[in-house]
Amino acid sequence: MIVSGLLILSWIYILFGIVGIFRFSNMYSRLLTSSKIDTVASITILLALIFYNGFSVFSLRLFLILIFVIITCPISNHVIARSAYLNGIIIEKEGKK
Repeated sequence: MIVSGLLILSWIYILFGIVGIFRFSNMYSRLLTSSKIDTVASITILLALIFYNGFSVFSLRLFLILIFVIITCPISNHVIARSAYLNGIIIEKEGKK
């Protein structure tokens, strides 16, 4: 029951994130939305897998992957945004196209 709920919740996160990506016109806003989708959906999927397997050595490995995802996803998206900013991609207002 908990596993199914977490998997459904991850799909809801993904669907709302996809709508957010298509709704924003700014590259930086899209990058922020995609990083949130990636991080939150993978966290809920990994938590569902941990609950599905119970507490074992495999769930400890999944927990370590979860910690790795929590640390690396925001850092990698920050690096992408910083390199875009340093290469001169202009931050536009949301209303302009």
